[in-house]
Amino acid sequence: MKIAIKRKATTISEDGRVAGHDAGSTLVRRFLRLFPDAQIIGPALRRCHGFDMVPLEFIDPQKTIIVNMDVLDSMDIWTTVYQQSGGQSVKLMNFIWWPVSHTEDEVVSAASLALSCALFPTFANSERTGSEIQELINRFTVPGLSENAKLRWVNLGFRLDHIQPRQKTDVPVVLYPAIYLSEIKNPDTFMTIVDSVRQRVPLQVEMRLTEPDLTSTRGQRLAELPWVQIGPLTTQRKPYWEALAHTTAFLATAAEESYGLSYVEAMGAGAIGVFPDLPWAVALLPEGYPYLYRTPTEAEELLYRALTKPERCRYELDSLVPGGSFGAWIRDHHSDDAFDVEVTQCLNDWFGMNESDA
Repeated sequence: MKIAIKRKATTISEDGRVAGHDAGSTLVRRFLRLFPDAQIIGPALRRCHGFDMVPLEFIDPQKTIIVNMDVLDSMDIWTTVYQQSGGQSVKLMNFIWWPVSHTEDEVVSAASLALSCALFPTFANSERTGSEIQELINRFTVPGLSENAKLRWVNLGFRLDHIQPRQKTDVPVVLYPAIYLSEIKNPDTFMTIVDSVRQRVPLQVEMRLTEPDLTSTRGQRLAELPWVQIGPLTTQRKPYWEALAHTTAFLATAAEESYGLSYVEAMGAGAIGVFPDLPWAVALLPEGYPYLYRTPTEAEELLYRALTKPERCRYELDSLVPGGSFGAWIRDHHSDDAFDVEVTQCLNDWFGMNESDA
């Protein structure tokens, strides 16, 4: 049994690799690494770097499990493969990796998502996302579906071997911990708070953005500021982790996150995270985490402290967790090893794919 990954937005570079370092592209690569025989469902047959792209119509349901990251079209995928195969059973797993709350204001989208997750086994990227999915299923589907829904979750985590030794800088570095300048990330709030802190202590902001955000009016305005270093997403993981190794702190201002992989990676690299006191952030952190803010003024004070007394802050974080190492706590609770084990087990439990097939 092999895996076929469906994500419409996946782009393949000229040399046959999955392009981009957004969360979706990173997760596609993770599946390819976890399942070496995996395929990517795309518009045409193509031999790529270590995997094949195949059209949906070429999928053999007797030999393939479809992992669908575009969950709202799962019924269409199932129907297409079912008809093309002459009525054979289709093995399909939903993978929810984005904020479910984005659909809650749209009844059609929310009901469609609930129905998809009730009809097909669904794997979520965090406990919080899994709980939100269950609530939608209970709300929008009939008991016969909701009571039999198959839903499991695990924190995505990150590869621990990417972490680089810490590097000191002459001026504290503040990371903008997102790759988009969309309103849900609240970039204006980020800049207002950081600018206030800058009046009190020298600092350098680093931003790595997608190409559309980089060339946007807002992105061009930010690039004109002498204390902001703005650039494209790194094409390789090593430079990304080397940059995190010299990051002093980051300020999270997003209104919502499904999981928050970039924040977890930054904390794993030793950066001090200043978070809004919101459920998505609390879910990432140990109980009693001290760098949560409710107002911009609180955020400013916490960020100022992180930049001027980083070693003291790290000592406080170490003292917060059993074992005395905050870095170890992050690694224990957000390692992608847990993801690898759990998603493989789910595929085996739901579709009979033994670990020897992975």
